[in-house]
Amino acid sequence: MTDETPSVALTAATKVYGSADAEVRALDDVTIAFPRGQFTAVMGPSGSGKSTLLNCMAGLDRLTSGTVEIGGVDLRDLSDRDLTILRRTRLGFIFQSFNLLPALTARENITYPLDLSRSRVDPQWFDELIGVLGLRDRLDNRPSQLSGGQQQRVAVARALVSKPEVVFADEPTGSLDSHTSGEILSHLRKASDLGQTVVMVTHDPYAAAHTHNVVFFQDGAPVGELASPTADGVLDRMKSLGADR
Repeated sequence: MTDETPSVALTAATKVYGSADAEVRALDDVTIAFPRGQFTAVMGPSGSGKSTLLNCMAGLDRLTSGTVEIGGVDLRDLSDRDLTILRRTRLGFIFQSFNLLPALTARENITYPLDLSRSRVDPQWFDELIGVLGLRDRLDNRPSQLSGGQQQRVAVARALVSKPEVVFADEPTGSLDSHTSGEILSHLRKASDLGQTVVMVTHDPYAAAHTHNVVFFQDGAPVGELASPTADGVLDRMKSLGADR
C-alpha cells in the first residue's frame, strides 16, 4: 500500500501494576509496529505480557508511560468517549469466550457494533461474510441454539462486519476442535489478505502457523520474531523460551 503508516505502533510502551515491592512491569519499554494487512501472532510464556499488550493496543487499558497509535492516532490524545468511538468504528475484537449477547439472534449479534455506532450495514459485505463463514442458515438462531464453532463464527463475523482497520483476537480458537480452528484461522488470514490487520494472542503453534509473522514475548518485552512460521518452527522457539503451551 502507498500509506506506510502502521496499523498499530507502540513506542517505549510500559505498563506497571502495583507499586514498591508489589510492582509488576507487565510491559517493559516496548517499541513495536504492526504493518497494515499483516496477520501477526503474539506468543510467549504465561505472564509474559501478551494479554496486557493486546489490552493496551486496543485501548481497553491505559499505558503507564509511552504511546500506542492506531493508524497514526495517539490514544493518549483521546477522551474516554473518543476512545470508545474509535474502538467501535476502527477496531474489531474476537475473544475465546465468544462474548455473544444471549438474547440476540446471530444476525443481531453480528450487526451489533454497527447498531451501536448507528452505522449502515453493507449488505454485500454482510452477505459475503455469512457465506464464507457458513452462517446463512443460522442467522435467526440465538447463541444457545448454536454449537461452539458456530458461535465463534458469529464472533468472527461481528469483528469483521464493520471492516475495521485492526482485529484483535485473544486465543480465538482455544476452545474449538482442530477442524473448526483451522476454518476460523483461514478466515482471519483472508481478512488480512483483504487489507485488514489482525493481531492474535495464542499459545498454539498450529494456530500461529496460519499467520504471516510471530512475535515472541518474555518478561514484558519482545525477544524475537519468526516470519512465514511453521508449527515446528514456532514450537522450537517456544521451547527455547521455556514457554508453556
